[in-house]
Amino acid sequence: MEIYLVRHTETVCEKGICYGQSDVDIAEPFDEIFSRIISELPSEAIVFSSPLKRCVILAKHIQDNIKTISYQEDERLKEMNFGDWELKSWNDIPSEELNPWMEDFVNIKVSNGESFIELHERVGQFLSDTISKINQPIVIVAHAGIIRSILCHQSSLPLKEAFNNKVDFGEVIKIDF
Repeated sequence: MEIYLVRHTETVCEKGICYGQSDVDIAEPFDEIFSRIISELPSEAIVFSSPLKRCVILAKHIQDNIKTISYQEDERLKEMNFGDWELKSWNDIPSEELNPWMEDFVNIKVSNGESFIELHERVGQFLSDTISKINQPIVIVAHAGIIRSILCHQSSLPLKEAFNNKVDFGEVIKIDF
């Protein structure tokens, strides 16, 4: 089955800000980027999206421009919950908190947030509950962390190597699942 993983476009956040599950907007103008994304998608698909507005804006545009069999937002497609780090500059996060996480982001839980393994488990639940029952092309509009997790599920790449999967803003990655 064809799955198209689409990362949202750039946000209004300054570079270096940790925004995870914060509901930040996307930077304008985005029409040209959205048109390029549409050109890389199938003419008909089932669309799933993170409920965060930076994904919903793009997902609704996709819904308006391809034949959408169905459209659904799913909480499990939200970016990693960075808890106390949300909307802070990475440089302002105390090194005694940041360094252990940087050394083992897979297992270390962010204060009042989650670890990458927890994100990966909810993505796995989404895949087993949803994707495995569909025989149509699927478009998933989500975040870099979610897309990296899906690619790890698909390729059996160890989670500690998830960042080897480069995922640019507005990128479309087609996989067979």
